[in-house]
Amino acid sequence: MKNWKTIGRYIVLLALAALTLSGCAGQENLSAMIPKGEGAEQQYDLIKLTTYVMLFVTVIVIFLFIYALVKYRAKPGDNSIPKQVEGNAKLEFLWTAIPLVLIIIIAIPTVKSEFALADVPEDAMKIKVTANQFWWEFEYPEYGVITAQDMYMPVGEKVGLELKSKDVIHSFWVPALGGKMDTNPDNTNKMWLQAKETGVYQGKCTELCGAGHALMDFKVKVVTKEEFEAWIEKMKKPENPAPATAKAEEGQQLFQKSCMGCHATDGTQRSIGPNMKGFGDRSTVAGYLELNEENTMKWLKDPQKVKQQNKMPNPMQDLGLNEDQLSALTEYLLGLKLE
Repeated sequence: MKNWKTIGRYIVLLALAALTLSGCAGQENLSAMIPKGEGAEQQYDLIKLTTYVMLFVTVIVIFLFIYALVKYRAKPGDNSIPKQVEGNAKLEFLWTAIPLVLIIIIAIPTVKSEFALADVPEDAMKIKVTANQFWWEFEYPEYGVITAQDMYMPVGEKVGLELKSKDVIHSFWVPALGGKMDTNPDNTNKMWLQAKETGVYQGKCTELCGAGHALMDFKVKVVTKEEFEAWIEKMKKPENPAPATAKAEEGQQLFQKSCMGCHATDGTQRSIGPNMKGFGDRSTVAGYLELNEENTMKWLKDPQKVKQQNKMPNPMQDLGLNEDQLSALTEYLLGLKLE
């Protein structure tokens, strides 16, 4: 009976583990184990190296354990004490030297990689990354462009990042492209990223920064050089598409009256909240919900329910907007596209 209970516990543990791991499914380009850039490849090589070293040590320890278990097992009628090796100089030297050699094997490529990843090329395109509770701002100082949540970069080129926080400590991480780097309120950290393939890469905040931390996601959109330059030119245009419907025009008027104090719609201006230029082209609303009419309305109705402790005022309670007005505002926001 006890054996069945033990087996049952293992089955439950395996089921819970499978359920937990299934939560990682459906996230493309969100694995450090599938590197898509030079920096990520260097870090992946270090992961493999340390894994091989640990496996080597594990195999040796298991072998010695089994050897001792078999050779020195108790035998009927044999009460002798095995030969004691305490203080044996050769053995002491051996099990001191082996870990030292293994540490050196790991340390040399690690230190080499650390210096390489910290060396931001002088000619790299610069992006200033500012972390906020709980969203990301990306500024392209060489082009005079500011955007939020979606960071664009050209494929194959190294991009130098200057990382800073506006409030508390956050941490910037794009697993498939490179390692983590803290963003601090008091100093600027630097790193570089490079992507070898076009695509959309998932980014995460990896420093507990408040109740909305787990939902503080962003996207890195890697495009061709031509597509990147075209995106820059569109972002630099001050005008936005004219509202396509009377309802969207009403939403524009509501936005100018109630939202312009915190949000800019000009891709060259900084604002208190996320810059809304090209909002309709983004992948998500609130950083993690699929961008569509339903989710945009959900965010506008109750921002705190969607992402706790964010600094977005409640449009219904704080600004006095009703549901019909929020619907008009939603239609206007979804129409803010670069095309």
